[in-house]
Amino acid sequence: MPVGQYRPNVAALMLNEQGQLLICERLNHPGAWQFPQGGVDQGEDLEEAFYREVKEEIGLSPLHYSIEQKRGGYRYDYPPEVSASKPPHKAHFVGQEQTYFLCRLREGAPAIDLMQEPREFSQAQWIEPADFQLEWLPDFKKETYREVLRDFFALER
Repeated sequence: MPVGQYRPNVAALMLNEQGQLLICERLNHPGAWQFPQGGVDQGEDLEEAFYREVKEEIGLSPLHYSIEQKRGGYRYDYPPEVSASKPPHKAHFVGQEQTYFLCRLREGAPAIDLMQEPREFSQAQWIEPADFQLEWLPDFKKETYREVLRDFFALER
């Protein structure tokens, strides 16, 4: 295991009224689907970072959803090619430690809006949690997603 710091990160498991899970396709990586997520900025607590990231990535304010559950401690290490491409202010991180928030949209919530700046996703879709495919992910994230799907949805992959 690499020695170094893990970048704090928050991720959204957003459910609609039918219990379907939101997944988003990375703008710069067609075919790579994931949950909305992002880093915790200096001075932010996890909830503040979560609310900011959800607003920045999918355009929803905290009024549009409720947080039902939160679990942390999910880690993955960056492979060498990812580490080499990090900007200088993130270069010292060896991976990410994620906290996942299980959320449910409130009645009357607006549609997901991916046209935020900077834009990160090309499209979004709602799927049954059991339909999430680990093949949509880079190899270094698969074990984390396997754990998250097990812990939040009792799905074994």
